[in-house]
Amino acid sequence: MSHSTHQSHHTAPAPAAARNGLGVAALVLGIIGALSGLVPLLFWLAGILGLLALVFGLVGRGRAKKGQATNKGMATTGAALGLVSLLLACFGVYFTFKAADEALQEIDKALQSAAPKATPGDQDAGTGAGAGAGAEGGGDAAEGGKALAAGATHTYADGLEITVSAPKPFEPGEYALDHTEGNKAYQVTVTVENGSRKDFVADGVLLEGRAGADGVDAPQIYDEGLDGLSGTVLPGRKATATYAFDAPADAKTLTVEVSVLDLEHDSRQWELKL
Repeated sequence: MSHSTHQSHHTAPAPAAARNGLGVAALVLGIIGALSGLVPLLFWLAGILGLLALVFGLVGRGRAKKGQATNKGMATTGAALGLVSLLLACFGVYFTFKAADEALQEIDKALQSAAPKATPGDQDAGTGAGAGAGAEGGGDAAEGGKALAAGATHTYADGLEITVSAPKPFEPGEYALDHTEGNKAYQVTVTVENGSRKDFVADGVLLEGRAGADGVDAPQIYDEGLDGLSGTVLPGRKATATYAFDAPADAKTLTVEVSVLDLEHDSRQWELKL
């Protein structure tokens, strides 16, 4: 009797190929995105590539944890570079828009500087005829080198307007600072109207006083009820404050100089009759 032997051959299944594509893509996109983020004008490209690198890197890490991929480190690096690219894109947006805003402001200043200005003759006429009207509360600004009258308004190139009122007698309180016994105190009202397109920081407005023909120092008095300018004046808004100065009893005039602590507005003087 013959026995036939049947042999069965079983072949082990081949291991699945590692799915490393997303990790590789994340690393490549992350590198390109980070390099693009170093160029401000390419912030949009850095943002797109960074987002893709972050997503691909996170998915690639998930595959590596499940054993479907073998490049967990590469996927992690790609995700990290994607996050860096997104941060660089945000900085690029900020600096690009900031630079554009500064450029527009410079263009606006150049246009205002190129605007026609009144001739010296017209300004002299306006100063002479408008001084009396200014005492009533509405004179135009005087050219540099000439003091303005009480109630006159000086208008800067950007539209900012400053007005100093006529002086009024002021009675210093018991605890007033910088008032000398025997001198007289005078109060003035300063109005700032922001006709420009930008916020104006009123804290930068400083006042100095000189009295009489000899221009002796007339110190500013600090007392209750004297509310100096402070805070921010928005475009189209006004701010009003009161100041007081100490002057010799025989002084006939008080010169008030208003200075603004910036590079755009020069100082101006008002000569007030006491």
